[in-house]
Amino acid sequence: MSTTRALPPQRHNADDPGPDGAAAPDFMRRPPQSLEAEQAVLGALMLSTGGANRYFAETLETGITADEYYRPAHSTIHRAICALYEAREPVEPLAVAEELTRRGELAKVGGASYLHTCVQAVPTAANGAYYADIVRAKAYRRAAIESAQRILQYAYSEVGDEADVRSLVEQELTDIAAGMPGLNAAPPVVGDLYLDFVAELEEVQSGRQIGIPYGITDLDAVTAGMKPGNVTVIAAQSGVGKSTLALNAAVAAAKSGAKVMFASLEMSSTELMTKVAAAEGQIALHHLTREGGLTSEQWQTIERLGRELFRTLPLRVYRPEGAALHDVESAARACVRDGGLDLLVVDYLQLVEVEQGRNTTREQAVATVSRGLKNLSVQLDCHVIALSQLNDDGMMRESRAIKNDASVVIKVERPDLDEPESPRAGEVDLDIQKNRFGPTATVTAAAQMHYSRFIDMSQT
Repeated sequence: MSTTRALPPQRHNADDPGPDGAAAPDFMRRPPQSLEAEQAVLGALMLSTGGANRYFAETLETGITADEYYRPAHSTIHRAICALYEAREPVEPLAVAEELTRRGELAKVGGASYLHTCVQAVPTAANGAYYADIVRAKAYRRAAIESAQRILQYAYSEVGDEADVRSLVEQELTDIAAGMPGLNAAPPVVGDLYLDFVAELEEVQSGRQIGIPYGITDLDAVTAGMKPGNVTVIAAQSGVGKSTLALNAAVAAAKSGAKVMFASLEMSSTELMTKVAAAEGQIALHHLTREGGLTSEQWQTIERLGRELFRTLPLRVYRPEGAALHDVESAARACVRDGGLDLLVVDYLQLVEVEQGRNTTREQAVATVSRGLKNLSVQLDCHVIALSQLNDDGMMRESRAIKNDASVVIKVERPDLDEPESPRAGEVDLDIQKNRFGPTATVTAAAQMHYSRFIDMSQT
């Protein structure tokens, strides 16, 4: 959205009467602006280096452009920063100063010291998108004022006829509405959706898989796989194997070509890699976790997995320093920018943190996380698997909001957990308690926990 269109000359004396004898409006008022927010945006961009690099793209994803700054010097700095970024050069203050010097513009923006002033205006690069939204909102207000002024001047001029005035008004209002930050195009009509609907219907009716596979044949058949914009909740008591099921699903999805991120708030990256190696190499976990546990043949299996699986598998493991929802969201958006994201796994819901008010209950906090992940699945057009802890009585904690946001809810139960001599030893029930894409059902799979995997009963 540009705000640099030239305006016709305006009267600057509020006491001068207009053509109709009325007092002119006060054009001396300062246009909407926030120089502090503009400095903070530029500072955030120049701070977005190293581990904070993802914040650069997040700031630009707001749609902010150089033309939206009120101060011309800020527009100049913004263009220099973007030029460096597009050239894959560093964007720290020293590099920006050199680029401005090369362009002959450093003195015009206030010198190198002013770049450091901008950096000091923002506490962290993570706030860049927030301040960019402020700058865009101010620019939009200025654009609205400019459109109104053009309409006023044309109406006062008595040039053209009524149709010309109406045409100008309609064009200006259309342009300003189209430039509104965050304004989306009108939703498509069903006629435009019909061909896509028929194409997907043919896939369903022909029996071809249209969703990302969970890796359990019967589970895929009942749910039709995982679809973008939806959430699967896997719920279980501690020690039953919800993380194992989710990690198995993540690997199965990645093997199918889906781009996957596994966000673990509980296990380390090494623990997750150990579980994948055990499941894919059929190596007992205790052989991988004790000194001298691997035979020479098992070492060969580990080397083969490195060549044939790990080097090519589109699976990312994210172990955040904290446990905040915005950290998970930022990492997911970074994946989208760096090749795409089809499946996000979060292990697990009750460990994710959100900002809470003094009177916020635990149920409200978890509901915020659940809703945030649902919104993220829609925004990024990916599927989300969210794990949830069950109470000792088998009820899902803070269950109402979680179930409302989920498209599929799977409760994991192992009959032999409390009965070691159970005739169903080694089996696991995947109780599909909610399924927006088909019936509810219970799918039975084999639990090979020594390999950290669930597999089809037919594979045993």
